Amino acid sequence: MDIKNSDDIKLVRERLGKLRQEIRHHNNCYYNNDAPEISDYEYDMLMQELKGLEARFPELITANSPTQMVGGNAKREAGKLVAHDVPMLSLQDVFGQGEVISFVEDIKSQFPDAEFVVEEKIDGLSLALRYTDGILTQAVTRGDGVVQGEDVTENARVIKDIKQKLKDSLPYFEIRGEVYMSREAFAKVNERQELLGLKTFANPRNCAAGTLRQLDSRITKERNLSMFIFNLQTVTGREFATHTEAYEFMKKQGIKVIHGYKICHTADEVIAAIDAIGNSRGNLAYDIDGAVVKLNSLSQRQELGNTSKVPRWAVAYKYPPEEKETRLLDIELSVGRTGRITPTAIFEPVQLCGTKVERATLHNQDFIDGLDIRIGDTIKVFKSGEIIPKVRSVIKEKRPAGAEAFLIGNTCPVCHHQAVREENTADIKCTNPNCPAQLENHIINFVSRDAMDIKGFGEQNIKAVIDAGLVHEAVDIFILKEHREEMIAQGLIGKEKNTDKVLDAIEKAKANEPQRLLTGFGISGIGKAAARELMLHFKSIEALAEANEEEIQDVKDIGTISAKAIYDFFHEENTLNMLQRLKTYGVNLELQDTGIVDDKLAGLTIVVTGTLPTLGRSEAKALIESHGGKAAGSVSKKTSLVVAGEAAGSKLTKAQELGLKIIDEAELLNMLK
Repeated sequence: MDIKNSDDIKLVRERLGKLRQEIRHHNNCYYNNDAPEISDYEYDMLMQELKGLEARFPELITANSPTQMVGGNAKREAGKLVAHDVPMLSLQDVFGQGEVISFVEDIKSQFPDAEFVVEEKIDGLSLALRYTDGILTQAVTRGDGVVQGEDVTENARVIKDIKQKLKDSLPYFEIRGEVYMSREAFAKVNERQELLGLKTFANPRNCAAGTLRQLDSRITKERNLSMFIFNLQTVTGREFATHTEAYEFMKKQGIKVIHGYKICHTADEVIAAIDAIGNSRGNLAYDIDGAVVKLNSLSQRQELGNTSKVPRWAVAYKYPPEEKETRLLDIELSVGRTGRITPTAIFEPVQLCGTKVERATLHNQDFIDGLDIRIGDTIKVFKSGEIIPKVRSVIKEKRPAGAEAFLIGNTCPVCHHQAVREENTADIKCTNPNCPAQLENHIINFVSRDAMDIKGFGEQNIKAVIDAGLVHEAVDIFILKEHREEMIAQGLIGKEKNTDKVLDAIEKAKANEPQRLLTGFGISGIGKAAARELMLHFKSIEALAEANEEEIQDVKDIGTISAKAIYDFFHEENTLNMLQRLKTYGVNLELQDTGIVDDKLAGLTIVVTGTLPTLGRSEAKALIESHGGKAAGSVSKKTSLVVAGEAAGSKLTKAQELGLKIIDEAELLNMLK
């Protein structure tokens, strides 16, 4: 923005107001909703413009400007609010080597013997861990960064990298680190989200942040979060002279500290360490969003102190986005384990951020159409967050003659079965449940706890029987007993005892209620709750298979999209053959006994929390369902009432905040008289 003199002050005020509003919106998306709408680089450019204007017109700086504030707001959903012992400030961002050199030289002018530590800046969620007498007592998120954060101790206890007990029992020891998700763990979570018909996460950082704030620590454990420690906040009972001395102590306690940090003495050494981290980014198992340069001496840090927003003894270097031109050679179609067809750009190799890049996802047909990308085009590619290769744009002036628009089409590239675009999404999916590309994931879902619940038949065993050519579709597991000797000989599941154990579990599963079978089919949008309602209505799988879309929509909570998915599934030739085989193998297709006594709780969604006087949690759930109610595991605006016992915890707190009706066990039993 070109502001030449104070006559343009009105224009400056308008631009400042717009920038501040836009940045506050993106801060809320990033910190509080874990769903950023723009890239880190785009956000940094907005903040740089705001800082630049405020530096030129300091009289226009306001107390609530984003430049004067830290982080987001502490949210009550994750747990109670906790006061910070030590502020969890953000870092001053710098974008050029000149700024890094100025930072180093400025500190050297005050402390000629200063040492610096250069380390990776992990892209995750900041967390403080508090240990009392060597025992983990509390885990607190950054929250507003200054006053308070959220207590997420129960979730922190299930993160494998977090030590529950230290070897040395210091009276008080508080450290700060970054909770993150590896790319491998992130991919598995999103595959699971797709399989369940749920919204996928945009990136590992969002997923880690949302997971840490879960009310159910079991979900946190399943998602396999990780954590690096990057700072000593405060300690009693021991003194440390330097940051790295504290690191060495932590490592002896079994604490996982930041990877690959380097001690530097000059600006040239600092720049070299930053470059080394930059060159290693493509080989890391996790995302980083820069490099941190911090003063090593803790006493020198204390002398320098902090501003209201950032420490004066550290900066975060943000790597500039690197962009290269190359030529698109092909668009390759692949089918994921959930059936989604993903187009991938194959281009002439280029070097980006120190690594060779020759592939980048094109996401879906809408993305392809938006770029108007065609085979033979010259394209610009970059690394999003300096990690993920992406196509930024097409240089249409260099387009070769005759280049044609690319269409994914309506045929699966693997099994050549019909592929359809799901309503209200950009995804095109193969509709064949027995497509080889998605067979493994389909069977994992089929045998899972919510579906056929075949215990002992895990992912590794499933892959083994598929690779051995014994299973080509889910129904084949019911004739695995015919291959018992072959399985034992090859050790596909284990020795004789383990093999027989799994085969016995498969045999017993034939008698399961049909809603489990229906859940296992993996029909889009049909989980265990919807499957139960469908079976209560139709009484058998075969009756459901004969129903039309209008009849299916008569079932509670089944809308037009789900009804169409069910109808289409049961009118596939493969499905009809599968149903006949299931019947031949003796798999139960009919609902024998609903277990429903009456409908006194019909239409009610009820959450049980805490310890009840006489009923166990599973007994209470069965009681609710036997009277036509729906027993839910979490509190939301859709909850009708909450049955609370002793030590009800966060679910009770949330129910109170939402103004929901809360009763005890006695009142529930009285309702059922």
